[in-house]
Amino acid sequence: MDTSGQAAFIDRIRSALGHSLDQRRRANGLFTGRSNREIGSILERIKNRTHTERRQLLDRLIEMAEPINLNVIVFKDPSSVTAAITDLIGDKDPEWGHQKSVVTWKHPLIESLYLPDALADQNVPVYITELKASDTDEALREKERARMRKHVVDAYIGVTSADFCLAETASLVMRTRPGLARSVSLVPSIHIAVIHLDQIIADLKELYALIQWDPEGSGEGLTNCMTFISGPSKTADVEATMVNGAHGPREVYVYVMTDSSKSQPGEAGIEY
Repeated sequence: MDTSGQAAFIDRIRSALGHSLDQRRRANGLFTGRSNREIGSILERIKNRTHTERRQLLDRLIEMAEPINLNVIVFKDPSSVTAAITDLIGDKDPEWGHQKSVVTWKHPLIESLYLPDALADQNVPVYITELKASDTDEALREKERARMRKHVVDAYIGVTSADFCLAETASLVMRTRPGLARSVSLVPSIHIAVIHLDQIIADLKELYALIQWDPEGSGEGLTNCMTFISGPSKTADVEATMVNGAHGPREVYVYVMTDSSKSQPGEAGIEY
C-alpha cells in the first residue's frame, strides 16, 4: 500500500492548522524519536525495580486515584480477591432489574479467581467473553457474538485484568485481544480490574518503551485499540453538576495483588 499520498495529505492538514515542522516531528517521534539507549535505560529500570520501589508506585497510584474516585484496594492473593468480589456482589444491587449477573474476560488471572464456583451460592451467573466457534463458521460466530453482547448488557459487574496501570495518572491500560472484550470494562455499572503489583508502572514514558519493546515478541505493539481508563465515567454537562456513570461504569475498582506470582502472557509482560 502506497502511503506517500496519505502522508502528504495529513501534512497539508497539519500545515493548515498552523503546526510547525518541529511540532510535527515531536508528534511523529512519540514512539520513534527515542534512541535505543534511552529505551534500554527505561526497560532496565523497570526490570531492576525492587519490591520497595514497586510498593512506592502502588502508594503513588493510591494517592492519584483518590481525586478521581478510583477505588484501589490491595490484596495478598487470588483467594482474598475472590472473597472481596463475592462480598461486593452481595452488597451491591443492580441499577435496574433484580437478577444479578457478572461478565468476565477469558483470561488466566481472572480464571484463577474461580468466580463461577464462588458465586454459585448467591445464584449469580458468571458469563465469559469467549468465542468457541471455528473461525470458518462465521454464522455461528455471529450468534456467539450476539449472545456475548447480551450477557455484557445484562451484567451489572464486569471483571477484567489490564496490561498495565500507570501510577502517575491512575490509569488502567488495556490492549484489545480475542476474548478480552472492551465492552466488559465499559458497559456494566461496576468495573473491577484485577492486576498484579508488577503491572504498575510509573508513567506514559515507561508505557511507550514497553510497547516499543513488545515483550511477547508477537509484533503486537499498538493493537487496533488501546483503552485508557482513569476512574469511573463522569460528566458535568447538565448544569455543571458532576454525575458518575453517565457514559460507562459509575464505580471502578482496581484490586492489586501483592503476592510474588509473575504476570501471565497478555498481562503486564514486563518480566524478561
